[in-house]
Amino acid sequence: QVKKAAEIANAHTFIEKLPDGYNTIIGDRGSTLSGGERQRISIARAVLKNADILILDEATSALDTENERLVQEAISKITKDKTSIIIAHRLSTITNADKIIVLDKGEIKEEGTHHELIQQNGIYTKLCSMQG
Repeated sequence: QVKKAAEIANAHTFIEKLPDGYNTIIGDRGSTLSGGERQRISIARAVLKNADILILDEATSALDTENERLVQEAISKITKDKTSIIIAHRLSTITNADKIIVLDKGEIKEEGTHHELIQQNGIYTKLCSMQG
């Protein structure tokens, strides 16, 4: 079950490469792991918990491009058929969301799908263009 969760979270390959694989001691709060590896371990834990509601807060923050891609793939897998609240500044994390809510100074300014928000040509569109 743990290995299956690690596979879903795109963590299995790097875990297998650790000195003792799944039995490796990774230090306090995963101090010996990279940011992307820690994020994928957290996602594997969420898979194991199998909660009906997932809250992901800045799951791809401070990751390099490759780790961001791996974490986003894992997020796509675990959020399928679940209620998920994803808090993100990197908009690439939320483009496939059923509903995006744009907050500005604590107030809802826009809401809709990625496509709908782009068509509104508002805050979300501006943020997307700033991020490339």
